[in-house]
Amino acid sequence: MELTAAKTSKSSSQLSLERSTNHSLQKAFVVIGINTAFSSRKRRDSVRETWMPKGNKLNELEKEKGIVIRFVIGHSARPGGFLDKALDSEEEEYKDFLRLNHVEGYHQLSTKTRLYFSTAVAIWDAEFYVKVDDDVHVNLGMLATTLAKYRSKPRIYVGCMKSGPVLSQKGEKYHEPEYWKFGEEGNKYFRHATGQIYAISKDLASYISINSPILHRYANEDVSLGSWFIGLEVEHVDEHSMCCGTPPDCEWKAQAGNICVASFDWGCSGICKSVERMKRVHNSCGEGEGEGSVWKIDVFN
Repeated sequence: MELTAAKTSKSSSQLSLERSTNHSLQKAFVVIGINTAFSSRKRRDSVRETWMPKGNKLNELEKEKGIVIRFVIGHSARPGGFLDKALDSEEEEYKDFLRLNHVEGYHQLSTKTRLYFSTAVAIWDAEFYVKVDDDVHVNLGMLATTLAKYRSKPRIYVGCMKSGPVLSQKGEKYHEPEYWKFGEEGNKYFRHATGQIYAISKDLASYISINSPILHRYANEDVSLGSWFIGLEVEHVDEHSMCCGTPPDCEWKAQAGNICVASFDWGCSGICKSVERMKRVHNSCGEGEGEGSVWKIDVFN
């Protein structure tokens, strides 16, 4: 479905509202949403102490480089309770959250992802929108320069593309209740970006926002996202630098001049024991303050 056709299906009052509010959207090159949970305070601190700037530096990154970074989280099943109040306090200290009108829960990740993109496009007018988990190491400069290569193309979907098995047995970690939709037992999913980190262009994020109520959610969040694009004219970019391993893999690549966009351990679907190891990964595989660092690049025009 063409994005323009989807837009015309909206009521004239909705469209006029969009036009009246478009001028207030904040311009950005990329919005990076870090998926997090109430139990992940230590993970968030490990990210803040390594690849994510804090305080004035975070604001400077937005204004000068057009790179917006927020931890993305909803609310607890009991809004206003202990968990929400603890998060309010953390937000007051760091001011680096994007709060969603969503009840947190592992089995609600597809809904959370859908709502994240819908919320982000309503606040920021960015060229790209990224989702990344809070136990993944990211080199912001490499991410920005990698995405900049595709800025002239419409409908871009960037990540490490995979096609895992459709698990039909109940009790398995990634069990797919709707396995029958994917054909015979033992079949694999269609190609989609692995869920640790991926990026989509503005028109795809807008497509999700506009069509959100009718986008189907499968058991696994990364499969859901891939399914929303499978019938569209979308360019899938298999970007291997977005799924490097932790040291020694990303360290060897960095020493060879091939700095990774993102690093994690496949076996843990993130950096294993990320709270303890994030700093080591950053010291070994981070882009540093050299030519390719986020403060030296210029992609925000």
